[in-house]
Amino acid sequence: MNIKVVGIAASILLASTSAFAQSSTVTGAAGGAATGAIVGGPVGAAVGGIVGGVAGSVIDPPPQKVVTYVQQAPAPAERVVVKEKVVVGQPLPETVVVTPIPDDPKYAYAIVNDQRVIVEPSSRKVIQVIQ
Repeated sequence: MNIKVVGIAASILLASTSAFAQSSTVTGAAGGAATGAIVGGPVGAAVGGIVGGVAGSVIDPPPQKVVTYVQQAPAPAERVVVKEKVVVGQPLPETVVVTPIPDDPKYAYAIVNDQRVIVEPSSRKVIQVIQ
């Protein structure tokens, strides 16, 4: 009975890949399911698909020229501090001003809590925190 339930769950997971917005998530879910099936059979396929989907949704890092630009950008005269922790994959608060990267409009940056962060401008999602 449990194997049947897990098999159905794995089928639903794999059938719903069209609902994923990014191809890397789909690739991660399918790859994880295939690897899990090899290692652990139907149960491994279900677990591998979920873990692979999460791993596949990791954001690709920006090009080095964008990182270099953000590292060398002058800090604002006034320090920007927010209570929320800056986390990759999460959007910055609306109160934080993001500055577009002139040579690559796919990226913007902000300096928050003394950390330089690269963000996706339309969603304000943090792509990378520069250490």
